[in-house]
Amino acid sequence: MTTVTMATAGGNSVQGAAKSRRAYVAAKRVMDFVGAGFALLFLAPVFTVVALLIKLEDGGPVFFSQKRVGKGGREFKFYKFRSMCVDAEARRAALKQAADDDSVRFKMTRDPRITRIGRIIRRFSIDEMPQFINVLIGDMSLVGPRPALPEEVAEYNPHELQRLSVEQGLTCTWQVTGRSLIPFEEQVELDIQYAAERTLWGDVKLLAQTVPAVLFGRGAY
Repeated sequence: MTTVTMATAGGNSVQGAAKSRRAYVAAKRVMDFVGAGFALLFLAPVFTVVALLIKLEDGGPVFFSQKRVGKGGREFKFYKFRSMCVDAEARRAALKQAADDDSVRFKMTRDPRITRIGRIIRRFSIDEMPQFINVLIGDMSLVGPRPALPEEVAEYNPHELQRLSVEQGLTCTWQVTGRSLIPFEEQVELDIQYAAERTLWGDVKLLAQTVPAVLFGRGAY
């Protein structure tokens, strides 16, 4: 009898956890959809001004898109305001050898491909605003590990691949605590910890912490 009772209790616990997780996922999607929709409406004037400035600088495209890797390894088209010269992707391979980061990601504090307007919009993460479109259509979430390039993910070890167990997001733990100043290995650990412990209230707190992180621009380049 005791064994049966313990087994029943254990089964109920597992079912309860699964139900709680489904409720979280559903509530998170509602928050993503409403939040992204409101942001796109509210930021429409900013979009217009930024688009005009980018176009006036060099006449190139306003938006930049590339493949990124989402939850479970699914690739999607990732949107940004263009902050680099029009041939930035062609020059990437040559510059990677001079990058400041020797891990799988590619970052330079003084990337010569960045335009004058690009430097400003990157400083305050304005270049990331079009990703609200990705959130709205379900490619991304407001909160989650930042999506990486396919060639970066191809270099992940099994431990690092755990970053892809949840929806990739606009902001995450390391985005509000140092951004690119945080070593890649530490970013991975923070992302995996988020994936294991995430809650709706935790997501709300990370969104609130993102505001001062963006305004002060620490670690953004």
